[in-house]
Amino acid sequence: MPLPIGDYALIGDCETAALVGRDGSIDWLCLPRFDSDACFAALLGKPENGRWQIRPKSNAQITRMYRDGTLILETQVITRTGAVTVIDFMPVRKEHPAIIRIVRGDRGTVRMSMDLVMRFEYGRLVPWVTQGPRKALHAVGGPHRLTIRSSVPLRGKDFRTVSDFTVKGGKSVYFELQYASSIERPLPPLNPEACLREADRAWRKWTARCKYHGPHAEAVQRSLITLKALTYTPTGGILAAPTTSLPEQPGGQRNWDYRICWLRDATFTLLALIHAGYHKEARRWRDWLARSVAGSPEQIQVMYGLGGEHRLLEWEVPWLPGYKNARPVRVGNAASTQLQLDIYGELSDVLHLTRSFSRQKTETGFALLSILLERLAKIWREPDNGIWEVRGKPQHFTHSKVMSWVAFDRAIRSGEEFGLKAPLKKWRAIRKRIHDDVCRRAFNSKLNSFVQAYGSTELDASLLMLPLIGFLPASDSRIVGTVRQIEKKLMREGLVLRYRTRKVDDGLPAGEGVFLPCSFWLADNYELMGRHEEAIELLNRLLKLRNDVGLLSEEYHLETKQLVGNFPQAFSHVGLVNTVINIYTKRGPAHHRSKRNHHFVV
Repeated sequence: MPLPIGDYALIGDCETAALVGRDGSIDWLCLPRFDSDACFAALLGKPENGRWQIRPKSNAQITRMYRDGTLILETQVITRTGAVTVIDFMPVRKEHPAIIRIVRGDRGTVRMSMDLVMRFEYGRLVPWVTQGPRKALHAVGGPHRLTIRSSVPLRGKDFRTVSDFTVKGGKSVYFELQYASSIERPLPPLNPEACLREADRAWRKWTARCKYHGPHAEAVQRSLITLKALTYTPTGGILAAPTTSLPEQPGGQRNWDYRICWLRDATFTLLALIHAGYHKEARRWRDWLARSVAGSPEQIQVMYGLGGEHRLLEWEVPWLPGYKNARPVRVGNAASTQLQLDIYGELSDVLHLTRSFSRQKTETGFALLSILLERLAKIWREPDNGIWEVRGKPQHFTHSKVMSWVAFDRAIRSGEEFGLKAPLKKWRAIRKRIHDDVCRRAFNSKLNSFVQAYGSTELDASLLMLPLIGFLPASDSRIVGTVRQIEKKLMREGLVLRYRTRKVDDGLPAGEGVFLPCSFWLADNYELMGRHEEAIELLNRLLKLRNDVGLLSEEYHLETKQLVGNFPQAFSHVGLVNTVINIYTKRGPAHHRSKRNHHFVV
C-alpha cells in the first residue's frame, strides 16, 4: 500500500521526476519524460507494479531534508547500531535520465536492504533481465532498457532485484539506475560522487538567482525549486504536477492526469518567475505558450503536452487499482477538448506582461492574439465548462466572462502603451460590453455578491480573481460583499473550497478537499483590502500544510488532515510564491495585476 501523499519527496532532472517515500521507496517514475509510461507505478498500485526501495533491516528513526538550494534529498536513518544518510538525486541530464542513490555511513554499522522491481508500461510489462559487463544488470522490455549498477552484489529473486548489505561509518554504497532505448548500446557507468557534485553546483547556481530575500524566503525558494523541477527543459513548458490520478478525496473518482501544461496557470506562473528574478524562465514559458497555441483559432485548447502536443486522449489503465484503490487511473485528459473561455484572457495577459516587463515595442504574438480575439468576439456570450473544467452542462460562468474581459483589456493596453496596430475602438466597445454584462447578470443584489454563474445563487472561489486581475478594485462594495459571502459559505477550518460540490452539478460525485490555490487568492484579497494581519494569518496557516520537505499538493483533506490530489502541485507553489511577495513587498503580482494602468516594476 502506498504511503500518505505527504510522505513523499520529489527528485528530478527537469525532464522527468520521481517520488521518494519516507520508507525509502521510489514509488513513481516515468521515463524518459514526465508524461511517458511509468516504470515505477507502485504509487497507483502495488510493489509488483514497480518500485525501488532502500531501507534499514531494523527499526529506525527517519528524518528528511533537501540540501539547501537543491533538489538533492537526504534521508537520515538512525538505528540502535549506527546511522546512515541515503542521498537521492537525478544527475544533470546529458542525454539519458538516471537516478543515483548513495548510502553514506555516518557512524557505527547499519544493515540495509535494497529491493528493485523494474516494470514498464505502467507496471504491466515485466522485463527480461540479463547480466552484463562490470556486474551491470540490464532489464529490457520492448523499446525500453533499465541498467542497474551497484558497489554491492545484486541478485534476482521472484522477478525482483535485491541486495542485503552493511554500511560502516566513513564508507558509502552506491547504486545507479540508467534508462535508454533498448536498441542503443548499453550506457557506460556513471561516477556517483562526481554526478553529486555537479548536481549540487547546478542547483545552487540556479537558486542563487532568486531576488526575494524577505520573510519566508526558504519557503519561496523551495517552491521555486519545485517549479524549476516541473519545467520540461527542452521546451520551457511547466507541467501542473508530475503525477496522474492521485484522488482529490480519499477513494474518490476525481482523479486526473496532471502531467500536462495548462494555459490558465500561465499568468500566475509568469508573475511568480518574474518577481523572483527568473526572467529567462518566464520568457521560455511565454515562448512555449505562443508556440503551443499557434494555428487555427478554432483549435485553441486549454492545455497542451510538454512539447505543445494537442492530442491528449484520455484513457483508463485497467490493471492498476489506483492510489489506495481510488479508481480510475487516467492517462491523458479529455478536458483538453472543452470550451473554456478564460484561456483567451490568460494568453492575452501573458503576452502583455512579457511585453511590459521587457519594455520592448514588439509585435511578438500580437498578430496571433488579434486573430484569437476575432474569434472571442463571436463566442464570449456562449456557455462553457469554466475554470474547474466541469463535466456537467456548460454554463455562463462568471470567471469565464471576466477573463474574456481580460483578453480585450490587456490587448488594448498593449496597443496603447506600445503603439501596436489594432482595432482599439472596436476592442474598447467589446470590453465595456462584457464588463457591463458581468456586473448586471453575475451580481446577486440579495446576496450582495457575485455568483458562480449567471442566474446561480452559488459562490465560487474563482470570484476572488475579480480584484486580482483588475476587473474591479478590492475596495468596491461588490467585491467586499463577495469576499464576505465566500468567507461565510466556502470556508472550512480557515481554508477555501472551490465551490460546494454537493450543490453544483459538475458531472461527478460530490466531495473533495480544499483547493489550496484558492486560499492563497483569499490572502491576496485580504492584502489588497488592507486586511494585512488576516492575510499573514492565512498565509501562515497554509505554510503549515507543507510536508516535512516543504512540498504542497493540489488540495488538503480536512477530515483526514492530509494532502490530497496530484503532488507536488505547481499551482499551489505558484500561489505560495506570489502571496508571500504580495504581502511582504507591497509591489507583488496582485498589486501589479490589479491596477488598471501600470508600468511593470520589480
